[in-house]
Amino acid sequence: MQNKISIYSFINSCLSFPHMPVRSAITATEGVYFITFTCTNWIPLFSLCNGYDVVYKWFDYLKAQKHYIIGYVIMPNHVHAVIAFSNSGKSINTIVSNGKRFMAYELVERLKQQNKPLLLNELSQAMNNTEKKQGKLHKVFETSFDWKECRTMKFIEHKLDYMHWNPCKGNKLVSAPEDYVHSSAKFYILGVQGVYPVTSCMELNDIDLTGTL
Repeated sequence: MQNKISIYSFINSCLSFPHMPVRSAITATEGVYFITFTCTNWIPLFSLCNGYDVVYKWFDYLKAQKHYIIGYVIMPNHVHAVIAFSNSGKSINTIVSNGKRFMAYELVERLKQQNKPLLLNELSQAMNNTEKKQGKLHKVFETSFDWKECRTMKFIEHKLDYMHWNPCKGNKLVSAPEDYVHSSAKFYILGVQGVYPVTSCMELNDIDLTGTL
């Protein structure tokens, strides 16, 4: 059996790649940001291949690099997260872009293992000519990712509330935010950590993000 690629070695190898373009790049190296990225064509890839743990692996990597996961929601086809980035010397744009590359690789490998050629073909067909020339074989995520800098506690709480209610809207996956498994809502509403532990936004007042790691 072929060894699975390590997220640490994969992301380190990404540093030499051209950065994934975004609507507006985050040039800062530290700060608290609300991040959103979406699967290509809104395909529910996380649910179709049970790939929620791929996002948790990226969170693990971020924590190991001294960043903080403040809150998150992993929907079937997109991810919301509030992340406090410590100064690592790398731009936050680079950190998120490299994370998306790792997750894309892992999801494609899972689709191959689960023998889902139609989905793989759809992801391949979604690429534009520029991406094909760059040697990409599949487009797992939309090229851009959205972000908002969180400069106040009120804004952080607003974004946490917004994303925690996401599963209760539209297709209405659950009736109450705390009932959705892949979310930090349970922690913020009931005071109990969910499937993935987060750092309370209230702790940010005691965290110094400015020091070089």
